[in-house]
Amino acid sequence: MGAGMAQLEGYYFSAALSCTFLVSCLLFSAFSRALREPYMDEIFHLPQAQRYCEGHFSLSQWDPMITTLPGLYLLSVGVVKPASWIFGWSEHVVCSIGMLRFVNLLFSVGNFYLLYLLFRKVQPRHKAASSVQRILSTLTLAVFPTLYFFNFLYYTEAGSMFFTLFAYLMCLYGNHKTSALLGFCGFMFRQTNIIWAVFCAGNVIAQKLTEAWKTELQKKKEERLPPIKGPFSEFRKILQFLLAYSMSFKNLSMLFLLTWPYILLMFLFCVFVVVNGGIVIGDRSSHEACLHFPQLFYFFSFTLFFSFPHLLSPSKIRAFLCLVWKRRIQFFVITLVSLFLVWKFTYAHKYLLADNRHYTFYVWKRVFQRYEVVKYLLVPIYIFAGWSIADSLKSKSIFWNLMFFICLFTVTVPQKLLEFRYFILPYVIYRLNIPLPPISRLVCELGCYAIVNFLTFYIFLNKTFQWPNSQDIQRFMW
Repeated sequence: MGAGMAQLEGYYFSAALSCTFLVSCLLFSAFSRALREPYMDEIFHLPQAQRYCEGHFSLSQWDPMITTLPGLYLLSVGVVKPASWIFGWSEHVVCSIGMLRFVNLLFSVGNFYLLYLLFRKVQPRHKAASSVQRILSTLTLAVFPTLYFFNFLYYTEAGSMFFTLFAYLMCLYGNHKTSALLGFCGFMFRQTNIIWAVFCAGNVIAQKLTEAWKTELQKKKEERLPPIKGPFSEFRKILQFLLAYSMSFKNLSMLFLLTWPYILLMFLFCVFVVVNGGIVIGDRSSHEACLHFPQLFYFFSFTLFFSFPHLLSPSKIRAFLCLVWKRRIQFFVITLVSLFLVWKFTYAHKYLLADNRHYTFYVWKRVFQRYEVVKYLLVPIYIFAGWSIADSLKSKSIFWNLMFFICLFTVTVPQKLLEFRYFILPYVIYRLNIPLPPISRLVCELGCYAIVNFLTFYIFLNKTFQWPNSQDIQRFMW
């Protein structure tokens, strides 16, 4: 029976992957016909990849406007160059815009498979229905609108996702040296991916802390010690436990032996930052780090929007309101702090205000800029979204949640520019780790993603416009 179910799940997976790839190929063909020249950031990425493809690797050939390391270009050359040797294609063909974009389509296939393997590893397998849920969850995340769109352009998103997911998978299987190596590859695609390598290390540390915490609780239960009372009693207990745990040389040496590949990777990253004089490679004036706390609130709203079948329901809203009433002092303080952060730390990047090709331009212009008070009125929604996200992760340990939210904070808050693609990786990591939702919710989620994707692609391919001072065709995108 078990072998039959596994075989059936294999058929489902193959069908889902094949259908997704077929649709992607048709869309890729439509993109290639409509977009024969580099578009948006491709004007930097494609010429640089073509220079690498022609064998020009010197620093004098590097475009100073590129902010990321050359991982995408190096891997692209490694993929397309063998095609010229095997099929006898000319350099003009293998280094063409279409071939280089196709590399990201190959990454999308890898991402589909990695998502499936991660769902199998992260989610417990205990019933027949879970195989359908895993396949549906994989399909849903594979066509997640913000990620899926960038599979068709020569951006770093697909490759960045591939190596980060691969590193996370290897970490879950306990192969930490391979995980750190893949984390380095992810870093070569985008420097901020170093945070997800730290998350992998945090995953190991959280696992060990959870084991020790359970032992501690069992010991206290057996000793029948009186419980600590007070509003922050649980927080104090965890803090005391962490202090006691970190004072033990045996515990620290065990964690070091488990996580040394990630520590080495972090050391290399620090060396890179010192030598480079910063995290970004080029265009530094437009990519300066700052404390943009509302980015966290934007991520909560983004997640609430795309995961609404799992995060938004009458019962969830009722539970939240009951909790707010029960702990009104804490929520009052949280609201005041949130209002202060919105007031003092809201930034509008010059790209956000100037580039009307991005959806974020219209969100900012028509929601945040229309009335000054709107950004404050949205604070209760941010708090609800944050609570709902935390509530959906309650099946994970307190230490895993701590690691995830620290990494989420680190990857979002320093970014001055509001751009939805910066939320892709934290969203996918979050979505992988919530309990498998019922099939009805997954179908609803997949249906909504399909509608959003259809609208996005239709608008991008058909609703073009021109700027007054340019003859170039402009398109709307994420």
